[in-house]
Amino acid sequence: MPRTWKPNVTVAAVIERDGKFLLIEEETSDGIRLNQPAGHLDPLESLEEAVVRETLEETGHDFTPTALVGMYMSRYRSARTGELVTYLRFAFCGDVGQYYPDRPLDDGILRIMWLTRDEIAACRDRHRSPLLMTCVDEYLAGKRAPLELLHTHVSVYEEV
Repeated sequence: MPRTWKPNVTVAAVIERDGKFLLIEEETSDGIRLNQPAGHLDPLESLEEAVVRETLEETGHDFTPTALVGMYMSRYRSARTGELVTYLRFAFCGDVGQYYPDRPLDDGILRIMWLTRDEIAACRDRHRSPLLMTCVDEYLAGKRAPLELLHTHVSVYEEV
């Protein structure tokens, strides 16, 4: 029986404060890379819950999503396995909250950084995702969709 193809569903937080964006620097199989706080959707959580969790785990900051910047698809060849992997990314913008400097960050996260759009563009060769710059530019262009477009059915929270 052939394996069923499924994209990897991810979330990302586009967080801007005083003209700078919150990014993470992380160790990956492709070396040290930059990305927005981002990660995979876990079982039993909504997309909004996932981006709140990932932001806290990767940056030590609380995050409250206020809008959807966009939904994106990209494909990447894994350096580790050589397989093509498709990602379906939901990028959110919102309000950054309290910072917990003593909270340990996820494994592989080296540090958090606040960079301007131009600083991010100047280091494209270090971007983990080809969507990092797209998300920043679309955020700056004012692209927003209301969170009411997203609906999480109660069945998502039911253990089977």
